[in-house]
Amino acid sequence: MLAGHGASAASSPILWTGPAAAAGLQHTGRMPSAVSIITAQVRDRVRLDGVDIGGDSLLADRYVRDEVRRYSERALGGSLPMLVDEAAVERQVIASITGFGALQPYFDDDEVEEIWINSPDRVFVARNGVPQLTPVALTAGEVRDLVERMLQSSGRRVDLSSPFVDASLPDGSRLHVVIPDVTRAEWAVNVRKFSQRIRHLQRLVALGSLTQQAAEFLRMCVLSGQNILVSGATQSGKTTLLNALLSAARPAERIVTVEETFELDLAAKDTVAMQCRQPNLEGVGEITLRRLIKEALRMRPDRLVVGEVREAESLDLLIALNSGLPGMCSIHANGARDALSKLCTLPLLAGRNIDAAFVVPTVASSIDIVVHCELLRGGKRRVTEILAPSGQVSSGVIEASTIFSLQHGVLTATGSYPTKTSKFEAGGFDLASVLARHAPTSEAPAGSRT
Repeated sequence: MLAGHGASAASSPILWTGPAAAAGLQHTGRMPSAVSIITAQVRDRVRLDGVDIGGDSLLADRYVRDEVRRYSERALGGSLPMLVDEAAVERQVIASITGFGALQPYFDDDEVEEIWINSPDRVFVARNGVPQLTPVALTAGEVRDLVERMLQSSGRRVDLSSPFVDASLPDGSRLHVVIPDVTRAEWAVNVRKFSQRIRHLQRLVALGSLTQQAAEFLRMCVLSGQNILVSGATQSGKTTLLNALLSAARPAERIVTVEETFELDLAAKDTVAMQCRQPNLEGVGEITLRRLIKEALRMRPDRLVVGEVREAESLDLLIALNSGLPGMCSIHANGARDALSKLCTLPLLAGRNIDAAFVVPTVASSIDIVVHCELLRGGKRRVTEILAPSGQVSSGVIEASTIFSLQHGVLTATGSYPTKTSKFEAGGFDLASVLARHAPTSEAPAGSRT
């Protein structure tokens, strides 16, 4: 049952007939809720009339309003419990038919950034990075119906042969589902909501995630075509930062993005977005990130963006970046230096003929800037470090200078400058105009090694 229904349940046995019974609402024990009855009536009427109310909100409102009125008329005769709040019931029925049922209020709440279901009666949300247990109590069937509705527009599936699924919802939110027997007993559902609130670097400055000086430096990096690696833990704001960085690109740039599931949302005029595809029921038709990166290079990109590198696709990305194509990507890591080390390891998964003697120098020459994000315990996200690899390798280790670091909790310029300056100079950018401000007067420290 959905939480917060406007009708109370009766304890006496009741046998329902008519459309509600046809919809599976016959009960010999507990009476179905008003929302369940009205929802079944609306669905029966839609089925009989042969209409589609999924994309027509006005038609959906009319059908629901009609059935709520009919229910109220029957309730006046004493055959059904009276509705306490007809408007609230209408909203719940609309959510059940065209939205996501009891979860719809959380989809509509801008402060909620993530929703997850551990079991039907354990539904959580995260507000500003802080998890909260909700009062929502679903049934196992309602959870399955919700997942089926969410997957409907994606063309993806989840079943015993494919117990995991990643998909994008129509609004851009990301869905991840795992079912038994991979999970112990219940379906595990996670929805990372798409947010349009943060689209520019200045918004990150306003939120305290980035200082103005660091934002200006990163904007200069984007405009000069630096290859940028964004690192951080899960939920640390990597994708949000990628979006904000790309907003600083020149309007005429053609940007091609590749992701496992769509998360990036760019305001650029000339953008092509591609996502991976799962194999079909016959086990064929899969499209991997490696394939997408190769296809992207044939699409005349001015900048290539990979949502996240996890495996062998990192090799294809490095080859693309090493060819002179500006790019960005994100990676899970504990720090900026760890991100460089990890990027030196992942390409080795591509095959035995790939070794560190090739990968490490390629990473050193390809990656220009590393930006590390962090999620604090209270839910705040911030950039904690900006690193600039020198392009040199010493004893198998990439040398890098820390350009910005946390000092007394504030992201502050260290006084170091990027060693690789050719792209800045070619674009006519003066690093001193940004980094010299607030920089320490002491001599800049030498590049450290990672």
